[in-house]
Amino acid sequence: MSPEELHLQIRNLRLDDYEQLKELMDAIYTDIGGAWSRFTIEKLIKDFAEGQFCLEDNGRIIGVALTVKVAYNKFSNPHTYDDLIGHREAILNDKKGDALYGLDVLIHPDYRGYRLGRRLYDARKELCRQKNLRAILAGGRIVNYHKYSNDLSPSQYLDKVQRREIYDPILTFQLANDFSVKRLLGKYLPEDERSRGFATLLEWNNFLYDPSTNMLNTRVQNVRVGAVQWQMRSVESVDELLQQVEYFVDALSSYQSDFAVLPEFFNAPLMGLTDQSQQMNAIRFLAGFTERFKREMSQMAVSYNVNIITGSMPLQEGDSIYNVSYLCRRDGSVEEQRKLHITPHEKRDWVIEGGDDVRVFDTDAGRVGILICYDVEFPELGRIMAEEGLEILFVPFWTDTRNAYLRVRHCAQARAVENECYVVICGSVGNLPEVESLDVQYAQSAVFSPSDFAFPHDAVMSETTPNTEMLMFSDLNLDELRYLHHEGSVTNKKDRRTDIYDVVRKHRS
Repeated sequence: MSPEELHLQIRNLRLDDYEQLKELMDAIYTDIGGAWSRFTIEKLIKDFAEGQFCLEDNGRIIGVALTVKVAYNKFSNPHTYDDLIGHREAILNDKKGDALYGLDVLIHPDYRGYRLGRRLYDARKELCRQKNLRAILAGGRIVNYHKYSNDLSPSQYLDKVQRREIYDPILTFQLANDFSVKRLLGKYLPEDERSRGFATLLEWNNFLYDPSTNMLNTRVQNVRVGAVQWQMRSVESVDELLQQVEYFVDALSSYQSDFAVLPEFFNAPLMGLTDQSQQMNAIRFLAGFTERFKREMSQMAVSYNVNIITGSMPLQEGDSIYNVSYLCRRDGSVEEQRKLHITPHEKRDWVIEGGDDVRVFDTDAGRVGILICYDVEFPELGRIMAEEGLEILFVPFWTDTRNAYLRVRHCAQARAVENECYVVICGSVGNLPEVESLDVQYAQSAVFSPSDFAFPHDAVMSETTPNTEMLMFSDLNLDELRYLHHEGSVTNKKDRRTDIYDVVRKHRS
């Protein structure tokens, strides 16, 4: 049969399909009794019509997938096929079930080789997503085991199939369709001589599953990020600079942004209000305003209903100075992330010290982290955060030249690819000769994505005009990340060789 002759369509089974279904099942299930009874199939359709799929070619049924709903906690544990069967061979469908159970997937022998079984599996997976169910479970027969049962235990057989040393038509197919083996089931179907009564308990996880039934607690899918490419300008007072901050926060909020992002040391122009002959004294002068900025920006987050990434500011604790960014949530809570890696300039002129912890924060718009400028150039930090569920990484930066900027940009893009997350970089622009160390700035703020089909071809979601004060917006789909983690063209997070290498957090403060 040539592909040109095919006219394929997937649809749900109907009551009048039974005779065709019986013919198909009788032809394939010669070793376990043939087709289900008409009563069984008709009850299955009446109880859960959406879960019964057939594949037809020019009106002829050539494939079928039968499915019921079950309780995950029950059927993800050891069970037998009889646990699914009730009176008169009625297959039990649990209307309140939180998982699907795959009963049968059949393709007519004349149509094998076209990968049609995958279409039925994809239809079943899509149903699982649409119904917001936890997983698809299945008891998979190991039909070639009888050929090896004298030499191999069932566990040894499974291991060799998984390593592709042995081909099993059912298990090999299931593994190729992203199912994993949870355990071996004994006496699953005693009459199955080819499998010697054994089966595998297989599971496909719906990574979009949301157990919440309260819409107010439902996980956010789309997140809007707004960033300020900040112009460094002379100011006469703290109040004046705070007015600039509020102006931009208001503007970002008016576009319904979930996050408002500012650059590293955005309030550094305030050092122009003091003697700068000793830069160490100037940075301590600036640190004297940090508590007020944190307090007032937290109030802005609540008033304007936007989570604020406060760029960064110097924080003085005793005789020590740290470079600190705050996450001001719109619920009024505040979190802190200190810069860990300190540049030679910061050490030499300002005697800034590094923090000792990196964190990932829960927000109402995803799990986020902050790496201040130089920190993004150290891939270990991004990896630690990714393992803790990072979805959006914010990188406030301050660079004076293009080559310095490109270090931040290229490393930020690498973090997006290798950790399968979004990365937002936000910097400052302009010239301020009257403030030491602020004489020149270079920035092109941007939002980077992983590099795969669901994202822009260059993995750049949005970017600003270089060296121009402006706002930048980008809408980020967090579910695309979840697809990528499991079904991307490549799966960097999942494919790490932790048997060879690992990134270990030495301590946590």
